[in-house]
Amino acid sequence: MKEADIVRAIMRYLKTLPECFCWKEHGGMYGTAGIPDIICCYRGKFIAFEVKTAYGKTTALQDATINKIHKTGGTAAVVRSVLDVRAIMEAITDE
Repeated sequence: MKEADIVRAIMRYLKTLPECFCWKEHGGMYGTAGIPDIICCYRGKFIAFEVKTAYGKTTALQDATINKIHKTGGTAAVVRSVLDVRAIMEAITDE
């Protein structure tokens, strides 16, 4: 499965959740390098998802951005499927 297909499936899932505002961050020359693929606010919490295929790896810049998000109290994760995202969202719901 391509990364773009995984992103689309995750976005479809997130849009079914009440109290969830999310968007796909587009890279390129006008974007900020290292920003995770999907950004969302769920029940007042900041969450970022870096989407990778089964064998995809993050760059050093992506890892640094994920660490900055964690240090400021947000949630950020590398995900490879809707199931990964669902587990994170359910954990937030249980907090």
